[in-house]
Amino acid sequence: MKFDIALLPGDGVGAEVIEEGVKVLQEVGRRFRHDFEYHRGLVGGAAIDAKGVSLPEDVPALCKRCDAVLFGAVGGPKWDNPGASVRPEQAILGLRKALTLYANLRPVQVYPMLENATNLKPEAIRGVDLVIIRELTGGIYFGQPQKRWTSARGRQAVDTLRYSEKEIDRVVRTGFELARQRRKQLTSVDKANVLDSSRLWRQVTTELSAEYPDVRLEHVLVDTAAMRLIRDPRSFDVVVTENMFGDILTDEASVLGGSMGMMASASLGGATSALGNRRRSRRMGLYEPIHGSAPDIAGQNKANPIGMIRSVSLMLRYSCNLLKEADAVEAAVASALACGDRTADIAVKGERTLGTREMGDSIVRALAAAK
Repeated sequence: MKFDIALLPGDGVGAEVIEEGVKVLQEVGRRFRHDFEYHRGLVGGAAIDAKGVSLPEDVPALCKRCDAVLFGAVGGPKWDNPGASVRPEQAILGLRKALTLYANLRPVQVYPMLENATNLKPEAIRGVDLVIIRELTGGIYFGQPQKRWTSARGRQAVDTLRYSEKEIDRVVRTGFELARQRRKQLTSVDKANVLDSSRLWRQVTTELSAEYPDVRLEHVLVDTAAMRLIRDPRSFDVVVTENMFGDILTDEASVLGGSMGMMASASLGGATSALGNRRRSRRMGLYEPIHGSAPDIAGQNKANPIGMIRSVSLMLRYSCNLLKEADAVEAAVASALACGDRTADIAVKGERTLGTREMGDSIVRALAAAK
């Protein structure tokens, strides 16, 4: 089968980790007889330098012609001016809107061989396997008005937190559909004791639960959810929440897996009913690690490529409908880790460490050697 993949490396370590993802895809193509064709585009700071905008007009059009998008990272000190009207981060926000990608899935899994890679007690994180679904195209990141101004009382700013019933329904429905394929437990996270937008979120979620009587629903305030993620992470199966809460909680959850460099994500649109259906058709998605551009280690062959490689696995699963291939990539990651291969961010004292390219090579070898 043939697939067209848009590659948007962006800034910092984005280009480095995306190349490791491509290496893995090439091995998937060789082993399973698929053809992946790549189409590159400029985004973020690289696009600002070249074209004066973070998301050139041709990039969304390029992505729409492809089956899926692999996205690296954007941003860095060079473009970190709070007064600038054009910022690298506008690229990813614009792509989510342009491609109607409203649900961001971030799996959180603790590999047994990495139980000692965090500051948390191994017995507290052992067996953790959850997914956080973050709403992507609404909330405070997109609400209007959003501006800064100066008045007689000094400098002021406003950001607007707004949600519609439709926006809540479609992302929460995604949560129910995914929970149905897992342990049938959905946790909806809000701040309903303070925010009207959260009270609407809770009301719509409760009403929708009538369509999913086989899924147990619980409502949890965001501050309690943040505490439970550290104290009792095994109590979660699927978590669904709004844009800003999801942004913060998923970064917190990365501690469970040992490093932000381990965390993959899938940003999806389309019909939620296809989620988890083994016979579903291809579905547009944007896939990226959550770790950002990491400018302090960019160009030094130090970045952990596993978040990107696991994002490739999600792409194979949700956009290419290649479930066996997705499982093979996940198994190759686990195999490389089981052999003791580590990048510096997940190594404990005394363990040997590999660079970005070497870790990618290890996973490719594991994929090639698998039966």
